[in-house]
Amino acid sequence: MDGSSGASTPASGSSSAEGLRIPPVLLKTLVTAIVATIAYVITNLIDQEQDKLWQIAVSVVIGGATLIVQYMIEFERRLTQVVGGQRTHADDVVDRLTAHHGEMQTLVDQKFADISEATELFCELDRSVLRSDGVPRLARSATRVTSLGHGLVSDFAHEEIERLASMMENLTSLSTDCPGENHDWLMALTKCAKVTMDATSSFVERDYWNSEPALRYLQAQADAMQQRGMSIRRLFIVQRPEHVDNDLRRLCESQSDIGIETRVVTVSELPLRVRRGTTNDFVIFDDELCYEVEPDLLQMNAKTTLNAREDHVRQRIKRFAELWDVGEGVAGNSAATTGA
Repeated sequence: MDGSSGASTPASGSSSAEGLRIPPVLLKTLVTAIVATIAYVITNLIDQEQDKLWQIAVSVVIGGATLIVQYMIEFERRLTQVVGGQRTHADDVVDRLTAHHGEMQTLVDQKFADISEATELFCELDRSVLRSDGVPRLARSATRVTSLGHGLVSDFAHEEIERLASMMENLTSLSTDCPGENHDWLMALTKCAKVTMDATSSFVERDYWNSEPALRYLQAQADAMQQRGMSIRRLFIVQRPEHVDNDLRRLCESQSDIGIETRVVTVSELPLRVRRGTTNDFVIFDDELCYEVEPDLLQMNAKTTLNAREDHVRQRIKRFAELWDVGEGVAGNSAATTGA
């Protein structure tokens, strides 16, 4: 109830104010007439003997002066409003232009920074030994994929680019890793290696050699030996002598047939000085980079690491040499048997 009565009061007051509003011209005329009348009365009281025409003239002059003064006051008021409005508008324009200039400057600086970064990137690419056609092709393809409008495809492309960028950043420190076993890395390194490839294969990988990825892996190694003359040695690691069965012998023979030199080492029969050390599966490419697979408690491949740090690679080369020297060739294998 209070809200209703309170709301109606200003409305009625506003109506009253609008009803009492006098037009400015009429108000100025009334003021002029009143002032002229007062002037006439005063001049008549001061000197009643003067000519009436003179009194009327004085009244008209004073009334006219009053009218002129009113218009001058009105003109000054409006001029002040106009000047104030112009100043406010000018200040607003200046503020907008300043903000727009700041935004444009920020945008231009950002674009120049992007251009500078891109130019610097391509200059570094030209100076590097990296083939320069792959990076622009990746950028163009990624741009086209993200412009297709397919949400899932674009998200997948972004995820792959992030994964690749993260791997490249990690490789700047000469080491990177990923969960599980990365067969793509293994295939790519086999295609890139030029001189040697020394690998260990433990009992964890026995089932792997019957899989389709293993066939492609062996084919890539055969191509590397035929096309680039690469030397490949593979050391199979078993825990006990009874694990050297016919399946393992056939596996060694099949790899020897394509030119891979193979040996078998039994952990339980290793000398104490050799037994101390890692038996995780690893592959050394060109004595420069080591591909390692770490098993979990269930003897599943849980993590793959690429490590090109010189001290780490040197340790793996030394470890492979120790195991290779005590390894033995199995029946039907062309590798010579050596004793511990």
